[in-house]
Amino acid sequence: MSLQQLYLALLIGGLVLLASIIGTRVATRVGFPSLLLFLLVGVVLGEDGIGLHFDNVELARNVCTAALAVILVEGGLTTRYADIRKVLAPAASLATVGVLISTVVTAVGAHVLLRMDWQLSLLLGAIVASTDAAAVFSVLRVLPLPRRLAGLLEAESGFNDAPAVILVLMFSVVPFVLEPEGALAEIAYELVVGVALGLAVGLLGAIALRRIALPASGLYPIATFGLGLVAFAAGGSAHASGFIAAYLAAVVLANSGLPHRSATRSFAEGVGWLAQIGLFVLLGLLVNPHELADDVIPAIIIGLVLLLVARPLSVMGALIGFRIPLREQLFLSWAGLRGAVPIVLATFPIVVGVPDSHRLLNIVFVLVVIFTLVQAPSLHFVANRLGLVTAESTREIQVEAAPLDVLDAELLTMTVQPSSRLHNVTILELRLPYPAVITLIVRDGHTFVPLPDTRIEVGDELLIVTTSKVRPSTEARLRAVSRRGKLAYWFDEYGLLD
Repeated sequence: MSLQQLYLALLIGGLVLLASIIGTRVATRVGFPSLLLFLLVGVVLGEDGIGLHFDNVELARNVCTAALAVILVEGGLTTRYADIRKVLAPAASLATVGVLISTVVTAVGAHVLLRMDWQLSLLLGAIVASTDAAAVFSVLRVLPLPRRLAGLLEAESGFNDAPAVILVLMFSVVPFVLEPEGALAEIAYELVVGVALGLAVGLLGAIALRRIALPASGLYPIATFGLGLVAFAAGGSAHASGFIAAYLAAVVLANSGLPHRSATRSFAEGVGWLAQIGLFVLLGLLVNPHELADDVIPAIIIGLVLLLVARPLSVMGALIGFRIPLREQLFLSWAGLRGAVPIVLATFPIVVGVPDSHRLLNIVFVLVVIFTLVQAPSLHFVANRLGLVTAESTREIQVEAAPLDVLDAELLTMTVQPSSRLHNVTILELRLPYPAVITLIVRDGHTFVPLPDTRIEVGDELLIVTTSKVRPSTEARLRAVSRRGKLAYWFDEYGLLD
């Protein structure tokens, strides 16, 4: 490549990146999933659009696998252990038992309804079995869901890529021979070793970063992120699951009290967005729309089997024995978003040379596009209908203020709903735990700093600054007053989560 060609490639890449970022802002405002926007950019650049030729499936698989690792590290670094601690067991069950059930049910549907042979049917089932970390992290974190439910969905999406990858690689053997006993042993080995490596890298990395004084604060986010990638590579080198190793290492590092937490989180989010944009644009380049017409109906059929049969059965089967309310199980069934992971996994059998596997890529691409358009915009409606969006829900604001990091503080918002008994309660009567404080109120489009005798009204947007240590008790006090008023404690209401 000449220097002039390099300049041209960088110019095109930079323009595509900027267009994607601007498009993300527009897409977010209209409720259009950003992952579809990035896919569309890739399709427009491809052979059926501007005419850029790209058909190197192996290169796409390798680059996209690395991008998935980056996304999982970002997801781990932005996950609070307190949010997932109580749901680790059900999340692990969803990521293993749930993936197996979804794979089998979808495979049977493909074999019976589409007349696929068993290898392609099992591959299709495994490819679409796992929820997508990028889709879940980007969509669900803007929904005011109960913290336990949001944590369960995030933990599941972080864990279930590993079993899905193992199954896809297992079913991609040519000639196809399935040995259940050996398969189960291999799955157990990859998961156990992947978990062990992830925890080890995370713990050792946290100890090292506490004791090493780096010459610049900007190196701490890079070092933290690099440790997550080390865990991914170590897992792959040991023939274990690098995906689960990367996610767990990042979770451990993010919750070890390391310095420059806000900077690390902001850096991780930026790199995660860059990985998502590159991944989806590349996958969009790989697909030619004129070849998809014959696979639209099969994709819709398999999508309906997955959405209405396989996913609900996998959720119910995996959560037997766990006290998860039916309405939350229904939401989990509907919120099983698919995105980049299935499309990337669809490239694996193509690289190996499984006969007719190109058809799987087309089916999965169409399925992801159609059902993301249906599911993602409807999540807020479904959560409301199931009564999961409560009046006392708080949602986090992502901020980049160094003083918050220094004070170990967090910024929250809460909207006072019509049914909330916060109405007419003064700031002084609210009695938030020290040092939590309501710093700003947005009322009817106007902002002001409240005084102790300022009364809260329905529709107010409250901005609350609290510390990480006091945040749980702050949220509990807000829930208690919202439910029973300023004398909540007299009625034995302490704002505990259901």
